[in-house]
Amino acid sequence: MTAAKLIHTHDLVKTYPVADREFIALKNVNIDIGKGEFAGLVGPSGSGKTTLLNVIGSLDIPTSGSVSVLDHNIGALSHKQAAKLRNHHIGFIFQTYNLLPVYTVFENVEFPLLLLGKGTEERKKMVMDALDWLGLTEKAEMRPAQLSGGESQRVAIARAMVKKPALILADEPTANLDAKNSHHILKTMEKLNAELETTFLFATHDEKVMQYMKRIISLEDGEVVKDETK
Repeated sequence: MTAAKLIHTHDLVKTYPVADREFIALKNVNIDIGKGEFAGLVGPSGSGKTTLLNVIGSLDIPTSGSVSVLDHNIGALSHKQAAKLRNHHIGFIFQTYNLLPVYTVFENVEFPLLLLGKGTEERKKMVMDALDWLGLTEKAEMRPAQLSGGESQRVAIARAMVKKPALILADEPTANLDAKNSHHILKTMEKLNAELETTFLFATHDEKVMQYMKRIISLEDGEVVKDETK
């Protein structure tokens, strides 16, 4: 791989206590993800893909081994440092959208910029640019309850993209969408990947999503069993 390493894991292990034993969620995972990749972690439920996404996103820490994201050792970060890494450099897209119902589309997309302390005019421009990318300009003053599922997911993508992060982590982003909306969302993310060189890493077991991946990393029982570049 010629692209600069954005993510590097070395012998990554993640375990959780379950009753009187340990459940091994990840076993000696070694992967590199480069800048601008459009890659997927695939496998059945319980294979470890969401756990791996959470560790890469600094929402969890390794039990042993190491994870480096943008040259930050995830296991060595304090809660404050991890939050700063996420706020500045990582966008998240979840299957449940996680939009704030009392806020407008504009305000939902604006929220990450408030955490970064951006000024009013800069925030307005960045939000409107993000809504324009996603074809949502006319929805700016609507609230989530007024949106379709596809529109809600596009707002979630706009919120993840508004700060132009280096990395987007998407956990089953099309799980609640029909085929037409799924393909529209994936084509949108593919376009943003190409235009902004944002790295996308998905966790999915959806065949529709896999069709769009440029690289597929397959997990079974917490282990990488295949790593294919299309």
